[in-house]
Amino acid sequence: MELKKYKLADIAKIEISGVDKKTIEGETPVRLCNFVDVYYNWAVTKEKAKSFMAASAKQTEIDKCSIGKGMVAITKDSETRDDIGVATYIADDFENVVLGYHCALIIPNSAIVNGKYLNAFMHTRYIQKYFENNASGSGQRYTLSNDTIGNILVLLPSIEEQHIIGNVLADIDRKIELNKQINDNLEAMAKQLYDYWFVQFDFPNEEGKPYKSSGGAMVWNEKLKREIPQGWSGVSLKDLALTSRNAITPVENEVYQHFSIPSFDACGSYSLDNGSDIKSDKFVLQKGQLLVSKLNPWFNRVVWVPKGTNMIGSTEFVVLNPNNESESGYIYSVIKSPKFIAYCSQAATGTSHSQRRVSPDVLMAFKVVYEQGVVQKYGCLIEKIQKQQAELLSEIAMLTKQRDELLPLLMNGQATVNYHLSDD
Repeated sequence: MELKKYKLADIAKIEISGVDKKTIEGETPVRLCNFVDVYYNWAVTKEKAKSFMAASAKQTEIDKCSIGKGMVAITKDSETRDDIGVATYIADDFENVVLGYHCALIIPNSAIVNGKYLNAFMHTRYIQKYFENNASGSGQRYTLSNDTIGNILVLLPSIEEQHIIGNVLADIDRKIELNKQINDNLEAMAKQLYDYWFVQFDFPNEEGKPYKSSGGAMVWNEKLKREIPQGWSGVSLKDLALTSRNAITPVENEVYQHFSIPSFDACGSYSLDNGSDIKSDKFVLQKGQLLVSKLNPWFNRVVWVPKGTNMIGSTEFVVLNPNNESESGYIYSVIKSPKFIAYCSQAATGTSHSQRRVSPDVLMAFKVVYEQGVVQKYGCLIEKIQKQQAELLSEIAMLTKQRDELLPLLMNGQATVNYHLSDD
């Protein structure tokens, strides 16, 4: 594969965004594609745009930094060198969406460079090293100038080959995003089921009909200060699970699967070495335990510990051992509920809002409704959802690894695609 060398400024227009998160009277209302939207996504789609925040911008800013299909955005400023120059592909056209502050917009000359290919090229280690070596600033903040971005040397095969390579990597990412959306829908299903059964009390009665709506008897419970189904009781989390305080200090050069806050849903592996500052005691974790954040603002963060070896968790978690495995799903959903989050927020103590936390004893004193048969039946349903989510997460990890390994091979011609993928 023959590669031609270009300066990025010669094949694309580069715009530095100055649009902040404020809404100012007299400016045009817009939605912002912010730093985190760029940083965490291989591509920005209409689906992701649903969560974009509202702001305002001057017309000159809108003209300069409105995002559209085929463009590439990168992070421009951050506290660490590793977080700058992270790219995303703009996969759709948008109405009134502007790239936000701390980012730069790259608008490719489509006759020379394909946006999907350029996005993939910007993810290579070659470009990451370029940004690390050429960023200005030190200590508190690093930044990329327009000239630094424009002087990137881009290696391009023919436009036809760019389309194929870009589409292959984009197809893998679409599958990753589809899995994430399915997982989000499964989480929403679990929440809706919890609300029906334990908030509205419309769990299936003996005839399979919704209990309360079908006239099921309700009685006052003094402990919970509310009406609950007849035969049910009020209990605390401490009646359903024990807390574990088994901790170790990580051993040098040992590899661990590590759960931390706020990146609780990623089980990151690391090896402790002489240069590491992660030397404090960590909780030892076992399959089936639940990790619950005791730190503001992540009180709803809970993760089911999967099967693994050498698993450790941040001491900012409370580690729960459910008394009955079939009730784990109920405990999980309780912790995700708005009522639990409000309870922890009110009970949290600390010197500042960002450092507030709730003590394990207070957390475990949270009161819930309980009926063993219904709770265990619900737990079985949630277990099926959790199993499907775990399988999807495993596939996401495999596809991400595949994409990252394939990326440099396609970029330098060591791997080729011998079929045509339609452009969309």
